[in-house]
Parts: sequence; structure tokens; C-alpha cells
Amino acid sequence: MLVDDHEVVRLGLRSLLERHANFEVVAEADAENTAVEQALAHKPDIVLMDIRLAGGSGVAATEAITDRLPETKVIMLTSYAEDEMLFSAIRAGAVGYLLKQVGSGDLLRAIEAAARGESALDPSLTQRIFSEVRRSIQREEAAAFSDLTPQEMHVLALIAEGRTNREIAESLFLSEGTVRNYVSSILSKLGVSNRAEAAAYAIQHHLKDYIE
Repeated sequence: MLVDDHEVVRLGLRSLLERHANFEVVAEADAENTAVEQALAHKPDIVLMDIRLAGGSGVAATEAITDRLPETKVIMLTSYAEDEMLFSAIRAGAVGYLLKQVGSGDLLRAIEAAARGESALDPSLTQRIFSEVRRSIQREEAAAFSDLTPQEMHVLALIAEGRTNREIAESLFLSEGTVRNYVSSILSKLGVSNRAEAAAYAIQHHLKDYIE
């Protein structure tokens, strides 16, 4: 199914696709509401979806279609390369995001890939995806220690190194009693039951990257 508010674009895509025996255009739409209606009526395998539509959003249409037709794969085919649009489309359930300057051969291969259940991403956008994934992981890891004070993070780092309370006390110029209190607080805040679990938690979430 082709979804674009420019008739000339739809005509061009139809002409390209219908030259190949493997493809059949079963429906077209030029707006968000008609895109959803046509998808529900025809249950296409693949939808080529523009991200901006007259009177609506391709992202909203994508979300509605993938929610009701989980077997239908939506590929965004758009002129816009902004990060927010890219990630909004992915969150809405799109399996692909291609810029309209894509070559015809690459477009056909992307459609075939989507039909096989694979993702189809414009090569120029790949680095943005990986960068965002890295940022998301870093935010998640940082949040893992959000309840700890800076001093507790230092104590936890030394626990992860296998230091005893006496060794931690000497390293941080604290009394052993104070260290014991820190350790107890750390275990409570992390929801773990012993030093070994605390050490594993610290290593798993890359604590050393967040120690000042």
C-alpha cells in the first residue's frame, strides 16, 4: 500500500513496483485516516508511508496500523531526516526508514527485506540509530546509581574491587563503623542482599564510568 499526499509520488512508486512480478499495489491513501481505513480493508503486507500527510501524521497512522495489523510492515519513505521523526517512527512500529532520494534498487531490496521480517534503514541514518542506542544505555546505567551519594558510589567502587571494610576505611580516611553504615545503606538502596551482589551490580552497570 502506498501512502503519500502527493499523487505524483504515488504514481511514480506504483509505476516502479508494478514493473516487478513480486509486487502488487493493493491500495493508496493520501491522509492519516484513509491510510488506516485502507490498511484495515486490504491488509497489505507492506506499507510505504510518508511521514507528513495532509490532515495528519504518518507516524500516527503507522502506530494505528501496526497496532491493529501486527503482520503488516510499515516503511517510512520521506524527505525528512530529523532525528525526532526517525525515532518517533521507530517507536510507532515502523520497520524501516528511507529517504526519498533512495535509489530504486535499494527501495526494492528494502521492501523485500521488510517482507522477510528484517529492518530497512537508510544507510545515512545508521550512525544516528547506534548513537541513540548508546545514549539510551548510558542514561539507563546512570539511573542505576541515582539513589547513591557520591561517597556511597566511591565505597561501592571499592567493594567491587574486593576491598574489605578496613581497606575501604583506610583508602577513604573513614572509620570502619562509618564504612559499615555506608555498606548497609548501599545494599538497601540497590536492593541487594550482600557485598558480592553489590559488586556484580556495580560491574554490570559500569560504575567506574560514573565516578568523579
